[in-house]
Amino acid sequence: MLDQKGPRSCSAGEIRLETKETPAELSHSVVETPKQWFMGDGSCDNFWTKSCATHERIQLRERHCECIECGKGFIKKENLIVQSRIHMGQIPYECNQGGKAFREKVVLTRHQRIHTGEKPYKCNQCGKSFGRKGDLTRHQIMHTGEKPYEYHQCGKGFRKKESLFLHQRIHTGKKPYECNQCGKSFGSKGDLTRHQIMHTGEKPYECNQCGKAFIKKESLTVHQRIHTGEKPYECNQCEKDFRSKGALTVHQRIHTGEKPYKCNHCGNAFRSKGGFNAHQRIHTGEKPYECNHCGKAFRIKGGFNAHQRIHTGEKPYECNQCGKSFGSKGELTRHQIIHTGEKPYECNHCGKAFREKELLLHIRESTLERSLMNVTRVERLLEKR
Repeated sequence: MLDQKGPRSCSAGEIRLETKETPAELSHSVVETPKQWFMGDGSCDNFWTKSCATHERIQLRERHCECIECGKGFIKKENLIVQSRIHMGQIPYECNQGGKAFREKVVLTRHQRIHTGEKPYKCNQCGKSFGRKGDLTRHQIMHTGEKPYEYHQCGKGFRKKESLFLHQRIHTGKKPYECNQCGKSFGSKGDLTRHQIMHTGEKPYECNQCGKAFIKKESLTVHQRIHTGEKPYECNQCEKDFRSKGALTVHQRIHTGEKPYKCNHCGNAFRSKGGFNAHQRIHTGEKPYECNHCGKAFRIKGGFNAHQRIHTGEKPYECNQCGKSFGSKGELTRHQIIHTGEKPYECNHCGKAFREKELLLHIRESTLERSLMNVTRVERLLEKR
């Protein structure tokens, strides 16, 4: 132990320390060197050596290391070193494949697994592997069904803290991410990134079966299930299957009655964000989807897509019973009723059930019949006079 005051340096010459008090007082102090700021303990001659690591931890449990630039406190000197690099702009750990640099060696190690494909963290329940321990921890919650992050206003629970923050913005209406091209704001950085691709027109993910391209890889994955027929997400209440997790989530709200998206103009609530956005355009009059063939504009992308098929002649929805094809899913659904014999449309005058076209004919006939009856009644009254 040293029984003196004054400056010291570590053996590598990286960090300079100064003891303002005697060793018996075990005080922590800071000295500014030309480009580095650190907190040191003057009580140990081997403070920066491995042999003194245990002593360091005992001392630092009692008093935190504090950054003199921002006042942030740390228990471990390693964390203080990383913090100092933020102020100095120092990023010493560089990836030799992509050139990306990091402040911490552990972050570089995690990043390099992207290139190597290494996934050392394996789930002991399903065998799925992950590149980061945090990803494994979040994945394992799926098996337990635990949702530790709950929003106090609506009681909805989430597996991830990030998901809770995003959900809160639905209630608060906060949209902190703004597009620098059109000024539109978004609740998450991911939504902004996806939106910005709309300006560039870039769609890097292409289906190898039909050539359709997508902005997001996830959208391509869901689309490919149209070709494979795969529907991996099943509703645990009615056993209906879905191609995407998002579609399942929206569907489950039919059972729960949940409608988390509320219009602040008229109070109408919606199960899906897409339905909510489309509804808001009724108030704003916005029709962002314009046909480049005829100039007709639409509020909803689905309506726009269906309209474009009039020009292209595309009929992607095929009946699995007779092979007939249709331009929209709704047309296919209405057609399939012919095969099932179902008559879901009921006349509100006589209660008789019909297929859609039959109902329209019935209404016309009934209206005409009622009109003729009214004319006859009027004629009889006139005759009596």
